[in-house]
Amino acid sequence: MSDDTRRPTPPYPAQHQEPPGKTASMQPIPDHGEHSYRGNGKLERKVALITGADSGIGKAVAIAFAREGADILISYLNEDEDARDTATWVEEAGRKAVVVSGDIKSEKHCNTLVERAVDELGGIDILVNNAAFQRTYADISDIGAAEWDETFRTNIYAPFFLVKAAVPHMKPGSTIINTTSIQSRQPSPQLLAYASTKGAISNFTAGLAEMLAEKGIRVNAVAPGPIWTPLIPSTMPAEKTAKFGENTLIGRAGQPAEVAGAYVLLASDLGSYMTGAVIPVTGGEIMI
Repeated sequence: MSDDTRRPTPPYPAQHQEPPGKTASMQPIPDHGEHSYRGNGKLERKVALITGADSGIGKAVAIAFAREGADILISYLNEDEDARDTATWVEEAGRKAVVVSGDIKSEKHCNTLVERAVDELGGIDILVNNAAFQRTYADISDIGAAEWDETFRTNIYAPFFLVKAAVPHMKPGSTIINTTSIQSRQPSPQLLAYASTKGAISNFTAGLAEMLAEKGIRVNAVAPGPIWTPLIPSTMPAEKTAKFGENTLIGRAGQPAEVAGAYVLLASDLGSYMTGAVIPVTGGEIMI
């Protein structure tokens, strides 16, 4: 590993967790910007709803947004300890945190998330569709219909449900940011279902940007490459975690904190002329 403890290089300790995984059990612990991100008021008086904000990229985005001045609704499945930790960092930044657990595969729950953002935080200016479901399989015969359905309902149905619920509450200048992936352009066969949904999210982003342009709502996406989050040790074989990210040009996995800046760009006035875009944050994996 490198001497930079925030950005270690492979080999990492071989490890495996049961899904969905916990941050505290990872080796090394991911960097979410807890001690490094400095805000500059780019999102003052904004309200952001972030799915999967308990850990990984979602946690890093919540911390960054809060330090830029936004109040945050933290949506997560059931990882209470991780979600409470995110809320603590949001509150330390002097912002409000609303923590809501539940399954975003349910349209009713997605409606509830938006309602709580509006009722408890005063509106919704930024929607970040980040939560994802991923599993690895060597053969298509190993993927059951239920597994395929869960992947699509989590990764692409939920963003549809949330956008549909949120848009009536979003004013001109609001933004929607979807999390796609390098997998949308370079699909790994063992991630067939996940990669398929990420391709769908990229197309969803492009079409939605056109649909919402007349409402003054910008829609963009971030495409991370290999990022060190609980999704990795909880969905990949232990031996593969040891080498995770080593084939990138930068030679290591990215840290969640290294992705958050792209979301800040798209959510703020810095990205005011950007819509329908996909920003790669891939460590050099090419998406051209």
